[in-house]
Amino acid sequence: MFKIQKFDLVVALFIFGVMTAEIFGSKTFPLTNFSWMHLNASVAIFVLPLLFTLTDVVVEVHGRARARSMVWSGLIVIALLLLFSLLATHLPPSKRFAASESAYDKIFGLTARISAASLAAFAISEFLDVAIFAKLREKLHKKALWLRNNLSNFISMFVDSLVFIFLAFYSFSHGLGDNLTFLFGLIIPYWLIKCSLSVLETPLVYLGVRWLKEDKAKNVSKTT
Repeated sequence: MFKIQKFDLVVALFIFGVMTAEIFGSKTFPLTNFSWMHLNASVAIFVLPLLFTLTDVVVEVHGRARARSMVWSGLIVIALLLLFSLLATHLPPSKRFAASESAYDKIFGLTARISAASLAAFAISEFLDVAIFAKLREKLHKKALWLRNNLSNFISMFVDSLVFIFLAFYSFSHGLGDNLTFLFGLIIPYWLIKCSLSVLETPLVYLGVRWLKEDKAKNVSKTT
């Protein structure tokens, strides 16, 4: 009989989001194209808020330790993906695939700086999200799930954008003032968009918590 444990599916969705952001995140698309403003965003913007939402759902139902374990799993996946990309892009191609080698390397070959920025941003922001959500859960006595979810997401996603963009795009050939103007010109709009998506995904938090709690209750009843 076909059956999937709900928590296993949540972890699979989390890993899907991590992999999607890492593999496809290098592509950007235009968000606004007004004469006075041109704003682009990575396609990863559609899955990044979901990652923070999933960690909040797991903290709410299974606790902080379980959510941290899921984040560690995501970090291991990113590290393995980066290591394998180095292996795959450095191996010589067979004769049949020699013509497409440059395109393959361009797509899957990540620079060490971008890789380090991605790994650092993910680790810091995800663990921060878990810590903030757990603390708010304690302070608010498990009430106001919508507030706890969005507030922790807003803070952690700002840190995610801040760490990644600074590590990936800070230019040592420009002055501090020029760098701050350029980098925050990327960070603030990008962060506001992610915050908007987090708000839109708020109903998913309630659905996810209810869904996982039902599965948890069934598992408890089977063991008693």
